Amino acid sequence: MTSGPADPVLFALRDPARLVSFSLPQWETLVRQARRTNLLARVALALDDLGLVPRVPAAPRTHLEAARTLAKAQADAVRREVAFIDRALASVGVPVVLLKGAAYLVAGLSTARGRMFSDIDILVPQAALSKVEATLMLHGWQTSKTTAYDQRYYRRWMHELPPLRHISRQTWLDVHHAILPITARLKPDSAKLLAASRPVTGEPRLRVLEPVDMVLHSAAHLFCNEDVGNSLRDLLDLDSLLRELGSNEGFWSRLTMRAGELDLTRPLYYALRYAVRLLDTPVPARVVGAAEIGRPPSLLRGVMDTLFLRTLQPHGVADGLASLARGSLYVRAHWLRMPPLLLAQHLAVKALRREGEKAG
Repeated sequence: MTSGPADPVLFALRDPARLVSFSLPQWETLVRQARRTNLLARVALALDDLGLVPRVPAAPRTHLEAARTLAKAQADAVRREVAFIDRALASVGVPVVLLKGAAYLVAGLSTARGRMFSDIDILVPQAALSKVEATLMLHGWQTSKTTAYDQRYYRRWMHELPPLRHISRQTWLDVHHAILPITARLKPDSAKLLAASRPVTGEPRLRVLEPVDMVLHSAAHLFCNEDVGNSLRDLLDLDSLLRELGSNEGFWSRLTMRAGELDLTRPLYYALRYAVRLLDTPVPARVVGAAEIGRPPSLLRGVMDTLFLRTLQPHGVADGLASLARGSLYVRAHWLRMPPLLLAQHLAVKALRREGEKAG
């Protein structure tokens, strides 16, 4: 590792063979932190690949095996749910592009191994959004946001419908028409993403983003999203995608060019910077140099280094400023997503709602 913390989770995923020498207290710390960051199944699979699970002490081995079983069950459930979504939208006649974890899974990417899922994300043309929503509701999905403010917030300003939940299976679906909010400062063109998407083998109606767009979406999600709880997992996703997809012919030269086309040069710069620093991701020097076009001013870069490098560490490893760093990134993400007046209104509504919930 070039720079960054030697915390147990990153240590485990980078050098799993050395885990067999861990003491029980070290295992307790690793299991706790890996579970909190949704990475315990990945640790289990890393050991499994080396045939080392039987050499793990009984107590932590039980947790590893349970996490591995849960990850497999979730992957099977996602495949079934994708099939339900596919059948439900068959009559709509528009491209349905799977995003993030579900896309990695159906595309057969190693990034999906051991991944924990909370929902499925799809991208559809904005012009078809009403038809897609109506069709899904006919097949049992219903909106989870019932207040007028929440409905207006999603439908006027966000890049997705209010989250949908299936009434019988209790599964969650996020229907996107863009990968960043309408009001965001960065504006990647959804039409370009849809046009370059690729069909899923054996699933003629389903599609996934092309490889470079997968990486850029992952970068945009990590560095423009207010939910920083899975930041370490998302950075590991980026590392895995870059290692696996980087072997495709023309991938690296197209990656930086495509970032410019989609207005995502800054997220790509951060993605490569922290993947290399924390995970030693093998990015060609010429690509790192080309990504400098998205480099922020030195002062801002220093601030972001401080915030991200603390936030990306698991709880329990990060220092006492980690909570402040996470809070700062939360505000930053909203700042990138909304103009100032709208942001002030939105944060005020959320604060009043929290106070009301406490009083209730």
